[in-house]
Amino acid sequence: MLLPRIERFLRQTDMPCTKFGRLAAHDPRFVLDLRNGRIPRERTASRVESFMTAYLARTQESSHAR
Repeated sequence: MLLPRIERFLRQTDMPCTKFGRLAAHDPRFVLDLRNGRIPRERTASRVESFMTAYLARTQESSHAR
């Protein structure tokens, strides 16, 4: 399921859920709606997964550069 992966990402990055929604899905209520039962389209879920992967990769690269 997508929501548990998002929740783990939010804890790892300490990112507010509304910021995540804006950046990953262009919808600040995205995570809140998922928590209330919203089921994302396959394309949206794929885009969100790609966002999390890319964000974590960039974060790891910048931490290694220090």
